[in-house]
Amino acid sequence: MKKKIIYVFISVFVLYIAIISFCMYQTAHKSVPQNADYVLVLGSKVDSDQMSPSLKERVKTALSYLQANQQTKVIVTGGKGSDEEISEAEAAYRFLRKEGIKKNRIIKEDQSTSTFENFTFTKQKVDIQHKKVVLVSSDFHLFRASIIAKRQGFDVYPLGAKTPNSIKLQAYFREYAAILKTWLFDK
Repeated sequence: MKKKIIYVFISVFVLYIAIISFCMYQTAHKSVPQNADYVLVLGSKVDSDQMSPSLKERVKTALSYLQANQQTKVIVTGGKGSDEEISEAEAAYRFLRKEGIKKNRIIKEDQSTSTFENFTFTKQKVDIQHKKVVLVSSDFHLFRASIIAKRQGFDVYPLGAKTPNSIKLQAYFREYAAILKTWLFDK
């Protein structure tokens, strides 16, 4: 009987991983509309005053979209952790300005400390009603981020940034658990 329970548990676990992996892949590889109202870049760690590899990939992905869609504005998100000299939003802002994105196209949301708060505080900065929002985050994170965004009234189109190889294993492992938490508890 114990073996059966173990086999059932393992089977359910493997099925969950397979289904979630498929959903994560599908979400990160959808097409996005041209000339969206906003590109919303979710924050990620800042090391001192430098973007982490994850944040840099996210901001570079947003930059490509912004260069191709000159009317779109960008919202950079992310607060300042206790071990960070500047906020994640400020680091992204500085990078985009160096790359030639005009000040009037960039909106900073620099108070959030979680994905949920990224959307909550963004809604306080801009009116998202009936607006097309291209959501930029790491490919592994977009599925869960899209769920949270839709629950908060955003009309999002996910655009996946490459996940740096150095964090892939840890990021995916953590994300499988975070998705389950979101389904069960984040309403």
